[in-house]
Amino acid sequence: METIAWNTVTTYRNLERARLPFCPGCSHALVLDHLNAALVKLQLDPRKTVIVTDIGCVGMSDQFFDVNAFHGLHGRAITYASGIKLANPDLNVIVLIGDGGIGIGGAHLLNAARRNIGVTVLVFNNLNFGMTGGEHSVTTPHGGKTSTTRAGNLERPLDVCATVAVNGAAFVFRGTAFDKDLPDRIAEAIQTPGFALLDIWELCTAYYVPNNLFSRGALLETMQNLGLPAGILQKTDTLELAHTYRAQCASQVGEPTTPPDPIAVKFASALTQPTRIILAGAAGGKVKSTASALAIGAMMSELWATQRDDYPVSVMSGYSVSEVILSRAEIFYTGIEKPDFLAVLTPEGLSQVPRPLRAMDETQTVYVVPELAELIETRARKVVLNLARAPANKKSLAVMAAAAMVRHANLYPLAAFREAISAGQRADIAQENLQAVDASLLIV
Repeated sequence: METIAWNTVTTYRNLERARLPFCPGCSHALVLDHLNAALVKLQLDPRKTVIVTDIGCVGMSDQFFDVNAFHGLHGRAITYASGIKLANPDLNVIVLIGDGGIGIGGAHLLNAARRNIGVTVLVFNNLNFGMTGGEHSVTTPHGGKTSTTRAGNLERPLDVCATVAVNGAAFVFRGTAFDKDLPDRIAEAIQTPGFALLDIWELCTAYYVPNNLFSRGALLETMQNLGLPAGILQKTDTLELAHTYRAQCASQVGEPTTPPDPIAVKFASALTQPTRIILAGAAGGKVKSTASALAIGAMMSELWATQRDDYPVSVMSGYSVSEVILSRAEIFYTGIEKPDFLAVLTPEGLSQVPRPLRAMDETQTVYVVPELAELIETRARKVVLNLARAPANKKSLAVMAAAAMVRHANLYPLAAFREAISAGQRADIAQENLQAVDASLLIV
């Protein structure tokens, strides 16, 4: 393979696409020339350099450079760039984004800055949405006239530099497209290990300039009037996330995220057909943990098992419903429209299962607590749990019902369910649940 001497690169511009697609006098072209000069100064390997853009006039820029490029949705360029840098920290990742994209993707800007991800962001700040008709953006100065602020903008513009600086950016600069030292500042930003941002004010000759009789001199004057200083505003030496994260995880490369914890087969099940089970109870009633034990006991008995849980966003209130499927063959669809066994334990659970109850027929079974038995209308066989004979507390209803179901329907050995409880739960909770399993012998 031929070795290329990258220190001989005289331009990173794609000479086959020499003509830039911008309006006459648009500052975008000038900033791209400064970027090219910075790249030439640094002599970056084009194969390890990525320009990331999104929608907007500046989004057309990536195709004019002979480096890697990624183009995506409006306001998302910093997100894409962050992902690229995290995937390969050795890449030089440069974001070209407009003030429109900064406004749309503001949350991404904040998070990249506070994480100190090592990407360089060039904000082509022409103070309005230039591509879509000159609407006002988050950086339009107070009083600025745009197609959406005909009488003058009433909003204070976003201080992009202060925003990223206070959130931890490693390098922050504000200037204009006409600054002679801009190539040096861009090069300095690219060499900064952490998050670097250059807020580059420029002219939109199609809209903002004619609407506001704006000029090159007005750029600095507007900055001064708004109290926005120019120059290097922040430079810190803090840890860059992508490299730091790799270093932190270096000892774990090739290792599983969590250590393997295989479930040993110790029992045998007589189950021949896939069996679909629903436990319908209330939050705090051990429905989810019971379903997990039910599934693990099945796996200990050489069965496949799936579990799906449903509950509201509130904690310890409302319904709790778990669906478990057991099968001798692998399970590819985990939905349950028509359960083989359904345990209705509380009014909250009953409110969530009217459709399964209607779908069940004479070949299926509903296990129900006595106080709800008369409320259930179904063609399925109804088994009323005789709780009067079981001295267990109400929080153990799901455990008792599942244990009764395992034994009554001969899903697999009850000993497997007991061992699943002992293996997967805290000792004191497991002891309480094992007592509920013993109590289940009296309820069916």
